[in-house]
Amino acid sequence: MSPALPRRVESAPRVVERLACGPVEFVTTADVLVVGTGVGGLSLATTLSGHGLHVEVVTKEHLGDGSTRWAQGGVATADAPGDDPEHHLVDTLVAGAGLCDADAVRILVEEGPAAVRYLIEHGTDFDRTPDGTLSYTLEGGHSRPRIVHAGGDATGLEIQTSLESATSAAGDIHVFERTFLLDLLQASDGAVVGARVSRWTGERAEIGEIRARATVLATGGFGQVFAKTSNPAVATGDGLAAAIRAGAEVADIEFVQFHPTVLAIPSVADAAGRAPLVSEAVRGEGAVLIDADGVRVMAGKHPREDLAPRDVVAATMAARMAELGVDHLYLDARGLGEQTLLRRFPTIVASCREAGVDPVTMPIPVAPAAHYACGGVRSDMTGRTSLRGLYVVGEVACTGVHGANRLASNSLLEATVVARRLGALLVADLPPLREPASDTRPARVLDPARRAELTQAMVRHAGVVRRPDELAALEATLTELAGSEGPELRHAAWVMTNLHTIAVALVAAARLREESRGCHRRSDIDHPDDHLRRRIVTTGAQGELALAWSDPVTDPRTAPQPDPGIPSIDLTTTASPEATKETP
Repeated sequence: MSPALPRRVESAPRVVERLACGPVEFVTTADVLVVGTGVGGLSLATTLSGHGLHVEVVTKEHLGDGSTRWAQGGVATADAPGDDPEHHLVDTLVAGAGLCDADAVRILVEEGPAAVRYLIEHGTDFDRTPDGTLSYTLEGGHSRPRIVHAGGDATGLEIQTSLESATSAAGDIHVFERTFLLDLLQASDGAVVGARVSRWTGERAEIGEIRARATVLATGGFGQVFAKTSNPAVATGDGLAAAIRAGAEVADIEFVQFHPTVLAIPSVADAAGRAPLVSEAVRGEGAVLIDADGVRVMAGKHPREDLAPRDVVAATMAARMAELGVDHLYLDARGLGEQTLLRRFPTIVASCREAGVDPVTMPIPVAPAAHYACGGVRSDMTGRTSLRGLYVVGEVACTGVHGANRLASNSLLEATVVARRLGALLVADLPPLREPASDTRPARVLDPARRAELTQAMVRHAGVVRRPDELAALEATLTELAGSEGPELRHAAWVMTNLHTIAVALVAAARLREESRGCHRRSDIDHPDDHLRRRIVTTGAQGELALAWSDPVTDPRTAPQPDPGIPSIDLTTTASPEATKETP
């Protein structure tokens, strides 16, 4: 008989039930409210354009301040000569370490080429070979060169810029900047019917309600819960925290991917702790990881060595750094030559040179840092969540595509694929507009002065390798922080409260998952447990988090055919709006 699975973590600290804010000063309505303006949010908005819908798009700070613009590597698409979706599927399943939803992955890889064409049609200028065909490169975990890129290493910036232009040209998409998501509005039966926000008017912040037939979170990840991250300042998990407070199912939150090669020079990190990436594509072109003595770090550690999946590379680096008592290693790209480095990686070369390191002649100091959240609000590949009226797209979502570890360059792809499928769904079938119920939950915020204490503790105790005693100590810290009252109802206090909510959920799941799988590595258990090939599903209610194990995830090596319960949406063409209308 299989051992019993624990159904709940009794010691999880409490979290805030509702963010305290001032009285509501305005109320507006929309057919679709999109929160977030990265690749997911803007791909959805442009998909909805032209269908006579009132689409309101809000963003926390300024258009383009999110994570998309910082993506260097590119977009994975299996349409290069000698490649096909089946190879891409297998690589994704292998990287996901047994927790990928194979149905979702199959949708991703089969609709991936059409998603790339969609980006091209909306202005993205991917790099091409002299004969005009797309240029493909190789990244870790991929068995074939299938990564399309732009500007050498500026793919995210090119996609963000092109989608912003397409959004502005659409004319029927209304974008509001400096609008902070506070909480989701819910009807008496729990359905989501909009959001409460704080909107900066130029003179002061006004609290308002945006009531919508469909509310879409495209709010990105939560890398800022760690003091060392590749994520920009806005990546504080506000959408995920709001979804937890609303009672939405959250899954795989313990799986945070640490990018192996973030520039390890303290002077280059910004005020929010974001340090520049050194793209995985640099290793794809032939760079190798070494220690200070020039000894190869990945040699003999994995069949693909420096191009192993990110979880393997980050864990191997962490072990070598601990062994040597150092806080960084080196990426040796000198063998690529100056011409290749300047052509393929102009942004990286500039960042390194600004910090006093010339990659042409010197190894680049690098170390792992929090990068991508594999988990989030549980959804299908059409963005539907456990709450009616609430949809998610991009890094805030957990579609099951990434499993326990994301395959490089699958994130921009996933966001675009899901955004187009969700757009087709909403055009075909929007819920009715409903009134929100009165929200009587107690409201409060935590002290923003304690933020550094939280994020530094997360780096120390919930980083690449996690020790059970340190996780327990971290949970005690989070319990103490839960009692810290915020002195003011302002942006910094809302962010601190959201970061605390996410940290509590992450640590509780990390304590419960007593195995090492993907990017969740335990110091006391160095292998996965086949019995735990399940998701941890977290739900919040009345300030308490309940954690439960899902049913077993089908062994991804069998690569089953798509579940007929997942709607088959034909998005092979974007020639006309009607092409996306025949759906689910």
